[in-house]
Amino acid sequence: MVPFRGDLDAVLRVFASVCDAGSIPLIGDARWPDAQWDAVQHRAETAEVPDDAAWATTTSGSSGTPRILVRSTRSWAASFPLITDLLGGAETVALPAPPASSLTLFSLAHARSGGPAPAFSPAAMRAATAVHGTPQGFQRLLDADAIPAVRTALIGGSSLDPALRARAEAREIRVITYYGAAELSFVAADYGHGLRPLPGVDIEVRAGTLWVRSPFAALGYLGENGPLRRAGDWITVGDLATLDAGVLTLRGRSDGAIQTASATVIPEEVEETLRLVSGITEAVVFAYPAGNVGSLVAVILDSASGRDAASIAALRDRAAALLAPAHRPRLWFMGEIPRTAAGKPARAEIVRRVLAGEVERVIR
Repeated sequence: MVPFRGDLDAVLRVFASVCDAGSIPLIGDARWPDAQWDAVQHRAETAEVPDDAAWATTTSGSSGTPRILVRSTRSWAASFPLITDLLGGAETVALPAPPASSLTLFSLAHARSGGPAPAFSPAAMRAATAVHGTPQGFQRLLDADAIPAVRTALIGGSSLDPALRARAEAREIRVITYYGAAELSFVAADYGHGLRPLPGVDIEVRAGTLWVRSPFAALGYLGENGPLRRAGDWITVGDLATLDAGVLTLRGRSDGAIQTASATVIPEEVEETLRLVSGITEAVVFAYPAGNVGSLVAVILDSASGRDAASIAALRDRAAALLAPAHRPRLWFMGEIPRTAAGKPARAEIVRRVLAGEVERVIR
């Protein structure tokens, strides 16, 4: 295994050379602190790698230090025909997330097996007819009018705002969102009428937790344990879900639930409600340590949501009308929202910044 990171051009050159040499590439996020990257490199260089491992990715790091996940050649190759079809047979796919993201690394692996050519540069993206990325990356490209030729958008990583879907469809872009995880790869797709399992994938919800049986699953973590669990042919990463008439609804990761007094609060559910409040452009909900009650529900808004305590207080009051008392954020912060390579909120980093006093608390 060869760990490396750097600017985009250097990463793509090293990636190609490592693959050509028959080694396993492990791409790091250039934004990680050196100590975090050193820990990842040490694990890559000292842990025993399974014989059938061909690809290595890091988990998103949204909850802390990224884990190294390894998978076989087949685990991704088995899904290449499916993804080619979802992308509408595109010859070039725009990739707004960096190569350290598992969804972008998948696209690089797909390209080496005859899949669409990856487009990172502005010129290449303008010619691309498909895009594969997170909602945040997709929105940036639409805002910049950077993908005029795109007709298919494959969007994963987090929930897609219905307004963003409508905006894209008004531009005659077919939008397919999907649920997946670094450990599970592609699980279910939504063409606009709810998530349903992809061909070859079986799903069950057991005691509120999603279990998956799929040929696309990873081998496991390198040298450590993580949320991935197996029961025979079935696998779970602890995502909470419901299944109604074949439609899958995700409720967040069980290990991310906030225990506050006698209530259990799922951050993603509160975030979904907050997005309904006019004036909130983006919100990330997290647990603020609070002694005897466990945690307080807290939220950080991006800076575009307001500039003073009065405007944030108004947003809080509007949100209170939509949320049960236990789910209402008690602490409101505002500032830049740190993200993982895939564009997901880096919740552990948010908590660190808040506790270190690096983020403004706007309501006291």
